[in-house]
Amino acid sequence: MGQSTTDCGIAVLGAGSWGTALAVVLARNGYRSFLWGHDAARMARIAHDRSNDRFLPGISFPEKLFLREDLPELARECSRFLIAVPSEAFRATVEVVAAHARPDAIVATATKGLEPGSGRLLSEVCGRMLGVRRHTGVISGPTFAREVGRGLPAAMTVASADLQTAETIATWLRNDHLRVYTSHDLVGVQLGGAVKNVMAIATGISDGLGLGANARAALITRGLAEIGRLGKAMGASPETFMGLAGMGDLVLTCTDDQSRNRRVGLALGRGDALGATLAALGQVAEGVGTAREVRSLAGRLGVDMPITEQVCRVLFEGVAPQDAVAALLRREPKEEKT
Repeated sequence: MGQSTTDCGIAVLGAGSWGTALAVVLARNGYRSFLWGHDAARMARIAHDRSNDRFLPGISFPEKLFLREDLPELARECSRFLIAVPSEAFRATVEVVAAHARPDAIVATATKGLEPGSGRLLSEVCGRMLGVRRHTGVISGPTFAREVGRGLPAAMTVASADLQTAETIATWLRNDHLRVYTSHDLVGVQLGGAVKNVMAIATGISDGLGLGANARAALITRGLAEIGRLGKAMGASPETFMGLAGMGDLVLTCTDDQSRNRRVGLALGRGDALGATLAALGQVAEGVGTAREVRSLAGRLGVDMPITEQVCRVLFEGVAPQDAVAALLRREPKEEKT
């Protein structure tokens, strides 16, 4: 179990499905959990209902979960943070934490994406803005928010350049249902969590086109190879991509319809427009923006990522999904290598 007698406050920034689920876990583990969201009216409704029925329906809040609307005040009060906002809001959120939090604050990132526009890892954004005085880490792994919120068995990885910081963050989350491992591979853990969303769009497109289980398995396998190639170019550990933050998260996101990114791909494969698909989704699908950043990053590093390239062509260049699949199949045969 987690530290059920601990009454140390932890701020969870981002009141979407994943942030809410993490706040629920922390409160069940005995911590005072403060959930912040940018929409004051919605936060007031959540506080009244003691549940977030829009993003995490059917999960009642524990007594130790509290709702907050003033981020600067919360940043001054807390010394522990979990950031789970969409990547497009990440920098602005960290700016507030950097301006108001204590120098010894621990900041963990639970957002799975890259910074829009720069393609930077979110740990790099934190490092640039928070400085070396603060301890930072990242959380990733095969975890759907609704199942974590229900207390179903799951496992994840916490990575930090400082393993003691990783262990501290892991301690917040561990309990009888949630197994949390630690890692020093910040790059690999983040890349696995970000790029798998692009591959989930690809497998969704394939399934939306009705191409079958064989095609899905091929995309997952070669998608893992793409992630590994990019990781190698960025100095990640190859073993990371065989673990929870790599293969585990990739398989989960590519095969289950709880995945928002897979649902985007399914809709595109069935002929729906991207704009209408995202509007109907009602939540951020990180893989859409991440695809653009990964293609740019791969180009700068000289890494071959054909699946990512074809996903981008479908998303941003109006290429028909079936034509993107045909382009992948027409690639020159070669020896299978990672």
